Amino acid sequence: QVQLVESGGGSVQAGGSLRLSCAASGYTSSRYCLAWFRQAPGKEREGLASIFVATGDTRYANSVKGRFTLSQDNVRNIVYLQMNSLKPEDTAVYYCAAGSWCRLVSSDYGSWGQGTQVTVSS
Repeated sequence: QVQLVESGGGSVQAGGSLRLSCAASGYTSSRYCLAWFRQAPGKEREGLASIFVATGDTRYANSVKGRFTLSQDNVRNIVYLQMNSLKPEDTAVYYCAAGSWCRLVSSDYGSWGQGTQVTVSS
């Protein structure tokens, strides 16, 4: 399994920005996907964005298109989620996940980070 460690969460005002980081280790090839999910209290886990590590191809959920951007540092094996124009409804615990496919569904991912809290105040 890939080991994942998230960081970069915190509290911001509406309209602000945060950049989350996911450090990956323990992989044997680049043929896997890294994705960001979030879960707010009382709600199901929501897939936000994914990247195929081998090529850097990305996909985004409609809810974050145009606001969130996924990028990759291949040298350090880190993926970033740049979050702009944050809204109070973005408040959630954000998780990084690794899996064999890049669909934005949690069942496709077998390795998960510990999560990092993002709070957006109005």
